[in-house]
Amino acid sequence: MYDIIRDSSFGQVLRYFTGNRILLFPDELPGFELPSPTSEEKRIEYQSEASTIANFGKDVNGNDSSPDEEHAQGADIPVARTVSQPVHPVLTFNGIILVDWYTTGELDDKFYTFAVYIGSSIYSPGEGEIEEKFNVGPTAAALGMSLYVLAYGIGPMLWSPLSEIPVVGKNPPYILTFAVFVILTVPTALTDSFAGLLVLRFLLGFFGSPCLATAGASFQDMWPLIKIPYLMVIWAGFATLGPAFGPVVAGFSIQAKNWRWSQWEMLWLSGPIFLLMFFSLPETSPATILLQRARRLRKLLHKSNLKSQSEIDQAHMTAKERAFDALIKPWEINALDPAVLFSTFYTSLLYGIFYSFFESTPLVFPRIYHFNLGESGLPYLSALGALLAVGPTYAAYWHYTVERQFAKKGFGPQEDRLAVGLVGSCMIPVGLFLYAWTARSSVHWIAPTFGLGLSVGGTFLIIQSIFLYLPFTYPKYSASLFAANDLARSTMAAGAILFSRPLFIKLGVAGGVSLLGGLTIVCAFLLYLLYRYGAVLRAKSRFAEHD
Repeated sequence: MYDIIRDSSFGQVLRYFTGNRILLFPDELPGFELPSPTSEEKRIEYQSEASTIANFGKDVNGNDSSPDEEHAQGADIPVARTVSQPVHPVLTFNGIILVDWYTTGELDDKFYTFAVYIGSSIYSPGEGEIEEKFNVGPTAAALGMSLYVLAYGIGPMLWSPLSEIPVVGKNPPYILTFAVFVILTVPTALTDSFAGLLVLRFLLGFFGSPCLATAGASFQDMWPLIKIPYLMVIWAGFATLGPAFGPVVAGFSIQAKNWRWSQWEMLWLSGPIFLLMFFSLPETSPATILLQRARRLRKLLHKSNLKSQSEIDQAHMTAKERAFDALIKPWEINALDPAVLFSTFYTSLLYGIFYSFFESTPLVFPRIYHFNLGESGLPYLSALGALLAVGPTYAAYWHYTVERQFAKKGFGPQEDRLAVGLVGSCMIPVGLFLYAWTARSSVHWIAPTFGLGLSVGGTFLIIQSIFLYLPFTYPKYSASLFAANDLARSTMAAGAILFSRPLFIKLGVAGGVSLLGGLTIVCAFLLYLLYRYGAVLRAKSRFAEHD
């Protein structure tokens, strides 16, 4: 508990205002002595972020792993490179590392992600009332959701590079921006200006975005590479259920009260999560942790030449170079590498289709099946059923197939990560066509609902496989590629929210959804080609990791 409070933002604020006189680190306690370089205690070697995607302080098997701050620190300081601190107690059960604040930090990230993602679609049940109150059309009313989604794609282009700067770290962007997010929910719920509502919705998405692109990087800070897919299954589940639960949560309250209640519900959800993060979320960036320790040791030992590796690395990089790597390099790779371009397009298309459901279901369940506003959100619960089916299945596949293969002969070709995506690529068009052509009064509402869930489950599998394929294949550029992918997905989704309703009205739900389903069939074929011939593309790529 002491470590949790000390390493949290609350603890760091207390230390700052008390001149670091409370919540001391071991190297600040009276009588502390730096262990000798010949110490027989367990040691850790520093792994450069630029040369490996494995996590600091642990190998892909999970050996030599500890999330403890003292364990991680000290390894990156040249004079004391081989010196380590006593390891925080770690319990291992069936290969899963269990540590107090370790687990707390992961739960914080998932709740944080859920709160931000639910904010996008929680707005949608109130669009009809917003049309009437502000005297605007359906497309204008949909801008409140569209701008929110667009903004949480733009935000990571700033927050992700910022969080990679050791002097900043991951926690300050998380905490400060989420505090602004929580505060902004109040004027959003109170505004009487349509323009003000749109501006506030955009700002909500922008300030809520840090977790959406850097949560995966936080997991890499704490877990061995071979275990990350389990974390990603849970995190991606929260990210998927957020938008799916939005209409469920807001539908009944808006029906009983008004559209403002959806924004108050965002406050009631995000406020407690912010407090949980403020009091329990630790800094996870190894470079930041080591930098902080280097500063304390410089003060303790009175040696100004003690440097962390990140300080040495940063001294040789200009702000222009960092900006180029973060903002330009991912688009250069997209333009010159067909595999990356396809993965960006495919995930963007699926994201756009997912958000188009929020415009198509109001044309199906209220009009055809006579659901009221609250009941119209219930079909989105099919996403929960889909994730409960495919999530554990994917985890079992990883455990019984990939991990066992790794123990014998390593990870194998990078394209093996796409195998599960092939299954998902078949599920999506089946689900879309089922949803499109069974949405009629002569067919029970459970049929289109099942199609909805099937397409969500397939999307989940494809996103999981591609998001593992990218860091394996492009480890040096994975962080910036994820941020660029997030922007592309969000831009497509923001556009889909605006164009899908006119599309479905013009072609009908059956015709419009079938058009989207046809595009997913083409992408399924292209995904198979990438799985089959991806090694050939990698051999010709100047960005990819070669066998």
